[in-house]
Amino acid sequence: MHRIVGIVLPDDKRIDFALTTIYGIGWPSANKILQTTKIDKSTRVKNMTDDQIKSIVAVIDKSYNIEGELREQQNDNIKKLKDIGTYRGFRHRLGLPVRGQRTRSNARTKRGKRKTVGALSKEIWAKMEQQTGAAPTAASPKAAPTASGATGATTTPAPKAK
Repeated sequence: MHRIVGIVLPDDKRIDFALTTIYGIGWPSANKILQTTKIDKSTRVKNMTDDQIKSIVAVIDKSYNIEGELREQQNDNIKKLKDIGTYRGFRHRLGLPVRGQRTRSNARTKRGKRKTVGALSKEIWAKMEQQTGAAPTAASPKAAPTASGATGATTTPAPKAK
């Protein structure tokens, strides 16, 4: 079990894959690190020596922002965009896609679960069927009973007597 910058690397994996478990190091960066340290990328983590691990740590510390440092840098950049009032900062503030993606039909990750407007949910429809014994017609949704049993029709109040 080897630990690099606070991350425990999986023993049974190859070192090139194990380095990608560190936030901020992808496949290209892992391959560059292994080329710089002259370590074979097919080496398993459990077969690595302490000197090899130290050389990897030295290269990472010298030339890469990783883990907390990188996250902090990204959050500072987003905060700066918000503070100076850019369009991208505004989109971050609203929680919408930043890079020009459409939001009319997609962007479910950013916008959350769909909220149906103007239609009945299945639960309310099922309750109405149980209460009335038959499904209300779709042609007259205003006259259909609601979950509380009211008809939805409004009456005008009688004029006040003097």
